[in-house]
Amino acid sequence: MKRVLVIGATSAIAHACARLWAAERAEFFLVARDPAKLEQNANDLAARGAAAVHTHLLDLNRFEHHDHLLDACFSRMQAVDVALLAHGTLPDQAACERDVARTLDAFSTNGLGVIALLTALANRMEAQGHGTIAVISSVAGDRGRPGNYVYGAAKAAVTTFCSGLRARLYRSGVHVLTIKPGFVDTPMTAGLQLPTLLVASADSVARRIHRGVEKRRDELYVPGFWRPIMFIIRSIPEAIFKRLKL
Repeated sequence: MKRVLVIGATSAIAHACARLWAAERAEFFLVARDPAKLEQNANDLAARGAAAVHTHLLDLNRFEHHDHLLDACFSRMQAVDVALLAHGTLPDQAACERDVARTLDAFSTNGLGVIALLTALANRMEAQGHGTIAVISSVAGDRGRPGNYVYGAAKAAVTTFCSGLRARLYRSGVHVLTIKPGFVDTPMTAGLQLPTLLVASADSVARRIHRGVEKRRDELYVPGFWRPIMFIIRSIPEAIFKRLKL
């Protein structure tokens, strides 16, 4: 039986992934900060065949509570076969530009909070000697754009951290997968003007993540067409890139 820890369990992508593991009768430890949505998602997974569903309420910006969260998780399930880190928000870039506090809060939520939790979780999984840590970063971390560089900088930090962590944990038997979604139709992107042809559903992204975990991929662009797109974007000389309206 697969034991799955889901951080940010109320996100659309995280829950779509969890539904796939529920069909395999996995046991879950779900973490989120919205009690009503967390209970709703837990009930849904139980109805879909999950062997057991445990829940834990936490605002992940409370770094001092991360160890307590992991104590509760490993005490309940004994070990973690898959950990999916999917928490985050999409900040208002213009508001961040006007307010240092909002910038730091956005960077904390999308970058430092992930890194802090990964640091504690990696040590636990290294000690157990197996498992996969799947971390949702973003294509936004591949290059800074005027429209979302606060979010992109946080995700770039996560991507780089995961690269080093993957190399560190390789010999221990623990695998690290970095997931880079592009535009996904979720509540987080509701109301944004996005190019329709480039927008994926949470379910299609989840299916690719599920396969990526099973195949122990190192880095996963979802959908896959984002890999060549981001290669082109990264290749544009800075002298030209800074003049583009992106």
